[in-house]
Amino acid sequence: MLSRIAESLFWIGRYVERADGTARILDVHLERLNQLPVHEQRTVSANLLAVMGASTGEEDDDVAGLKDLLTRLAFDLSQPNSIAGALSAARENARRARETVSAPVWESLNATWNGLTGHRQDVVGTYRFCTWVIERTATVQGLADSTMSRDDSWQFLSLGRSLERADMTARMLATGDEDAFKLSWANMLRCAGAYESFLRSRRAAFGDSFAVEFLLLDRLFPRSVVSSLRQVEAALIALDPEYSRTGKMDAARRLVGQARTFLEFHHTDDLMGELPEHLERVQAACSGASDAITAKYFYRASDHAWTGEKV
Repeated sequence: MLSRIAESLFWIGRYVERADGTARILDVHLERLNQLPVHEQRTVSANLLAVMGASTGEEDDDVAGLKDLLTRLAFDLSQPNSIAGALSAARENARRARETVSAPVWESLNATWNGLTGHRQDVVGTYRFCTWVIERTATVQGLADSTMSRDDSWQFLSLGRSLERADMTARMLATGDEDAFKLSWANMLRCAGAYESFLRSRRAAFGDSFAVEFLLLDRLFPRSVVSSLRQVEAALIALDPEYSRTGKMDAARRLVGQARTFLEFHHTDDLMGELPEHLERVQAACSGASDAITAKYFYRASDHAWTGEKV
């Protein structure tokens, strides 16, 4: 497979999952934000933008209000961390890999892109937009799973999706910080679509720590951090199944494996107190793994100066 095709597939998976995760997070926070006084809206909006990586780092971020939040996280086509920007980028990558992605996946992404500008950009319109995006991304992902062969093309798509999902779940948990956002454990679970699954697995055990433990460590729920990291490892193994008796592996698999095993085998009675450290470690592992995957699979000759032939 050409590296440019593999790279496009990887980023289709990432961008579609990013749009889905951002829509879920924004949808859960909008109701509370709309009920806050203006000065509190600005504080929470600025914190949420920073957590989602949409902050510019400029001083005017400190006075970002609800309108700025909606623009940057939902409708800004030039911002890859916004919903519209991510879906636009996913469609562009699908166009570049048109000969590899299935026709239903391309048609679904193209139809989604065509529908991005037909939404009201106020609070009510954003609610509906987030619901629409969650449905559209589920359609794209379902079509990819049901119409693409499980060859390298699908593995790269799955790799990008799973890597982004682990990162988005970590960001979602970061937005559950009680001081800055005051999200209840029930809303935190609904944000990940995990509420019913959590109730069936925990029954009478409710509370913030149980919800966080479920979203971090549950091996069976597909949006948990550990489950997502397992899916990343599975895709990396499928792409490069070489086995070494000394445990030698590529950088991406090592970073992801270290993050996963630390979570799985690090038992603590103070999960909430250590949560920021866990989330920072997961996000750092996802970022490092993405860089390692790019360096290994998406080599570009133009990035390296030709030194000429030695005489």
